[in-house]
Amino acid sequence: MPVGVIVNASAVLLGGIFGGFFGNKLSEDFKEKLNMIFGACSMGMGIYSIAPMKYMPAVIFAIILGTIFGLVIHLGKWFNKGALLMQRPITRMIPTENLSISKDEFMSLMVTATVLFCASGTGIYGTLAEGMSGDITILISKSILDFFTAAIFAASLCYAVSIIAIPQFIIFFILFLLARFILPFTTPAMISDFKACGGFLMLATGFRMVKLKMFPIAEMIPAMILVMPFSWIWSSIILKLIG
Repeated sequence: MPVGVIVNASAVLLGGIFGGFFGNKLSEDFKEKLNMIFGACSMGMGIYSIAPMKYMPAVIFAIILGTIFGLVIHLGKWFNKGALLMQRPITRMIPTENLSISKDEFMSLMVTATVLFCASGTGIYGTLAEGMSGDITILISKSILDFFTAAIFAASLCYAVSIIAIPQFIIFFILFLLARFILPFTTPAMISDFKACGGFLMLATGFRMVKLKMFPIAEMIPAMILVMPFSWIWSSIILKLIG
């Protein structure tokens, strides 16, 4: 049972409702400072996940090649297009006339929120980690951040943010099922390196959240696919050749 996935989707749902109800009472300064705390938490989660890394060269190689691939195919733009398609039905359900922002601003923020909750490196990594090892700690920690992040988005977008929980659950549940098929082909070292790779994505996400450096998070996601094969190649072939 995908407990972490359910908790994460519920956090976005409830955060959107909470923010829609109380969001207009929060000052901009309060929201900005809270976002900085979210960023620091994301960095801390990333460092914690990187620590057990087994084969650093394999992880670094996967991140570099995966990001290059993501940049070449413009993966970030594809994520934005997908988010735009998903949020169109939402904008039909939620009227924007009574909001304090324009319709264009509403659309832009909805796309940003959809990408953040449905296609974040932390979410993908956490879901695959739960599916492969049963470890729900990443998704539970992410859920705490997502609850307050959804509330802050809902301060501008009202209850529309809550509906994003539906596509988020569908995407993460599919990834959870796929992870079950991957597990039999993995080793403990491969899983440790996979978690470390996800930790780098969480660290980069934290830098983005505090607006210190806008790392290309979406373009880094292919590294999550490459890291376990690279870890196996490094341990089974390269180390034997150089050892």
